[in-house]
Amino acid sequence: MKVPRSKATWIRWAGTLLTLILLGYLATQQDWEVLRASFQQIEPWRWLAALGLTLLSRLAVTLRWHVLLASAQPRMRFSQSLRLTFAGLFAANFLPTTVGGDAVRLVGAIQLRMDAALSTASLVADRLIGMAGMTLALPWGLARALDAGLPVLAGAILPFPALVQKVRVFLSHLMEHFRFWVHKPVTLVSSLGFTFVHMVCLFTSIDILLAGQRQSINWLTIAGIWSLVYFITLLPVSINGLGLQEVSSTLLYAHLGGISMEASLTLAVLLRALQMLASLPGALFVPGILAAREDAQK
Repeated sequence: MKVPRSKATWIRWAGTLLTLILLGYLATQQDWEVLRASFQQIEPWRWLAALGLTLLSRLAVTLRWHVLLASAQPRMRFSQSLRLTFAGLFAANFLPTTVGGDAVRLVGAIQLRMDAALSTASLVADRLIGMAGMTLALPWGLARALDAGLPVLAGAILPFPALVQKVRVFLSHLMEHFRFWVHKPVTLVSSLGFTFVHMVCLFTSIDILLAGQRQSINWLTIAGIWSLVYFITLLPVSINGLGLQEVSSTLLYAHLGGISMEASLTLAVLLRALQMLASLPGALFVPGILAAREDAQK
């Protein structure tokens, strides 16, 4: 049964508030001297390297969507795709109560006289390809959960009957939204390739930040745990995963990665900060897109 939009919004608000409260509670239970030391011992070059990798991952995400639109008419220039992607990222991080990131990208594409149906399908395909990439890292996360004695977590995320149904729905959506690209395998492979670039940048930035705190985790374990965080944040109980991403990241990296809770909490906060910093260029483009949208609705 479909949840009414107003009720779904309230659920997201309540979920965001509860997870932020839980995050605050986790912070109060830590040794603040250790927590401060975790931040301070990260060398400046690591901060810059992590930010650079985050920006590079955003470039890869832009290219992932851009190649899906390469066959559209009129053809979108890369500079336009870049502008719309960063506008969407900024909206998702700073305007979660008014408009979503995908909505901004769609409005911007239509303003550029792109076909509305193809633009919508490309956004859905972009999401599905990103999900497919993270799915490939999921086995390492589930294996780590089982090794750590958390079979309930693995079972809750991927119970077999639910898995069959999810795969069935996934394939259905895949066929529906990939019809335009089904005869363009190079486009799909290229888009997936840029997803891998995004993932490598993300996981490497996590590795750099953890190493800066003198914490060491195998790179594939980092990838597997983040894939669990990714799928948890897809649950429609929080606005843009706010709070939910931080809490799940803190708990999973601490319990499955074997690092200190202080280091895990530091990592969670830094990742959110990097995501927000990397989306700031979008602030230059969102006002124009939203203003044109409002003018069109008058």
